[in-house]
Amino acid sequence: MSARDRRPILVVLHQEHSTPGRVGQRLADRGYALDVRRPRFGDGLPTTLADHAGAVIFGGPMSVNDADDYLKTETGWIDVALKEGAPFLGLCLGAQMLARHLGAAVGPHGDGHIEVGWFGLTATEAGRKLLAWPDRVHQFHREGFALPVGATLLAEGAAETFPNQAFRYGGSAFAIQFHIELTTAMVNRWTARIGERAKAPGGQAAAQHFEGRALHDWKTAAFLDAFLDLWLASDGRGARQGAA
Repeated sequence: MSARDRRPILVVLHQEHSTPGRVGQRLADRGYALDVRRPRFGDGLPTTLADHAGAVIFGGPMSVNDADDYLKTETGWIDVALKEGAPFLGLCLGAQMLARHLGAAVGPHGDGHIEVGWFGLTATEAGRKLLAWPDRVHQFHREGFALPVGATLLAEGAAETFPNQAFRYGGSAFAIQFHIELTTAMVNRWTARIGERAKAPGGQAAAQHFEGRALHDWKTAAFLDAFLDLWLASDGRGARQGAA
């Protein structure tokens, strides 16, 4: 790995005690330092990603439709990654931010359906050409996104609930609605206050979250490793970097 390849990954988090979980661990295993920013608490975002190997915006309990300035700032900032061709990954809220930035609608299900627990996933033909996808994934969201114009759908959920689960835009920007970053400790924290969400349509009790993890998480772990290698290799700045 060259010195330039060891540029850090920009990590954007939305709560004071949030972590990048398993995504952060796998990136560290690959030799990348993490530059963690929390714009909600006053951290700024770089005007260029020239000094970063890529950027990941993680999830959170807020909505991209909320009026908070930091959400608008983050959503608009995605343009930096897109214009430079840097690897960008949006997870859950981050995926919805990418969709919103590209002009697609983001919002709750019309019948109040949510996805909190383990749900089926089907890769599209385009998705299967990239890598193998898990067939059941951990979800924790109440809103979904329409597919942006010009994006390629990579994975689908149930047509009647949240059909758009992952897409690629351009060569190096990816959006994933489900959670590939969860550690067991994170599942413990998330389900400790699951409360009324478990009773909503599409909500699952805490025990089901752990049962699903025991049965299916190995598929997500394998996907994560393959996906991160694909994502890191998607950097569209190679020619410009070589000329620098």
